Amino acid sequence: MKMVQLDPATTFQQQLAGSGTGPVVLINRFTVPPGFEAEFLDLWREDAAYMLSHGCLSAQMHKGTEGSTSFVNIALWENAQALARAFASEEFQGLLARYPDTCTISPHLFTRIAVPGVCVGDSVGA
Repeated sequence: MKMVQLDPATTFQQQLAGSGTGPVVLINRFTVPPGFEAEFLDLWREDAAYMLSHGCLSAQMHKGTEGSTSFVNIALWENAQALARAFASEEFQGLLARYPDTCTISPHLFTRIAVPGVCVGDSVGA
């Protein structure tokens, strides 16, 4: 599986090494070869089960419409450190190795922000 950075200004690896202690939202876009969708979801189900037992609080997969081969996982984590430990574990790296090289992932961490009059957040920001 090939990793493509969602934001070249701040890489996923930089985010995993961060010092924040609060909850983070992982948004991970997957591009899957046509015809591999069912197998992809079976593999991801096993990955999600592992992550849910290692600091992931919840996960939800989304699929692009109209024949899209893009998927997006949105997962809430206790903190970036829990995700970093789970992601770097030998067991999880073994799970990732099962995907074909034609799959791409673009993981990135976010925190919730408040936008007055629209949504609440964990902190106020622009």
